[in-house]
Amino acid sequence: MWTSILMSMNLVEASWISSADCKFTEGITNQLIGCYVVSLQEPGCVLVRLYGKMTELYVNRDREVEMFQVFHAHGCGPQIYCSFQNGICYEFVRGTVLDDELLRQPSIYRLIAAEMGRIHSIQPKCALPVEPLLWTKMSHFLTLVQSSSPAKQRCTKSPVALREVPSFETLSVEMESLKRHLSQIDSPTVLCHNDLLTKNIIYNQKEEMVKFIDYEYADYNYQAFDIGNHFNEFAGVKDVNYSLYPSLELQRDWLTAYLESYKHSTGHEVTVTEAEVTQLYIQVCKFSLASNFFWGLWAILQSRFSLIDFDFQRYAMARLNFYFEKKDEYFGLTTI
Repeated sequence: MWTSILMSMNLVEASWISSADCKFTEGITNQLIGCYVVSLQEPGCVLVRLYGKMTELYVNRDREVEMFQVFHAHGCGPQIYCSFQNGICYEFVRGTVLDDELLRQPSIYRLIAAEMGRIHSIQPKCALPVEPLLWTKMSHFLTLVQSSSPAKQRCTKSPVALREVPSFETLSVEMESLKRHLSQIDSPTVLCHNDLLTKNIIYNQKEEMVKFIDYEYADYNYQAFDIGNHFNEFAGVKDVNYSLYPSLELQRDWLTAYLESYKHSTGHEVTVTEAEVTQLYIQVCKFSLASNFFWGLWAILQSRFSLIDFDFQRYAMARLNFYFEKKDEYFGLTTI
């Protein structure tokens, strides 16, 4: 592990190795190492992320590097310095990692909405139509769920939850139901982050701006999925609590700020009508179902492969239970 890290640092600046003070943090998928250079007038830092075990099964690492480059080229993300067999090295983004309380502050969530609108306006280099990532990735997850044995499961602290996981057949039927319903919705395919939880948002108070980090799942996808996915993240990760899901008032305010930014960035009239907000709200509700189903499948896989000390089985059930709870209500919403 250290050999790979030191080699990556050599590719950046050989003199950093001897003067770097490394601190380790853990996420629920990967490990992150911050290497600080104390000999500079302005202390510098680069980040080295080590990939979690077996994540190559469901994360396209080449595509992740491409997305790093796209976000950086448009001023929306950090520079990537190098990649290696089990990780990447990239620029440190100054600011504060958001928490659940900051996420709900109007001045901050409006910045998040505006930044997402800006990112969604980024056009692909090729003139060919782009396909949304959602169904390809979800189908891949489902195939892995079928082929991976529950006997290989790790980090499970909730044996009761294990018995409640839907069967592969049930999950297959639900995915097809989602696809039939959501494919009829006219949600644009745009450049999406696809994993905008609090820890992937950096707030710079001095400059009054936010940046999104970590692009493992970034790709072109449905506009409403990216927004609905972010709203789901209000419920948290470690102890998922859907009573924290944003209120209707907060969602409409967020969506208004988003539409203003998206329209401005795409060269359209910035005026936002109530009807436009309502239509996007309904689309977001529907695609939030796909988000919960998507991360439910992901967590089932993590429970079978990951070595991180996290109760992925419990997390999977929280996401899938809310999907089933809201499915009929959200499917019943009528778009304009």
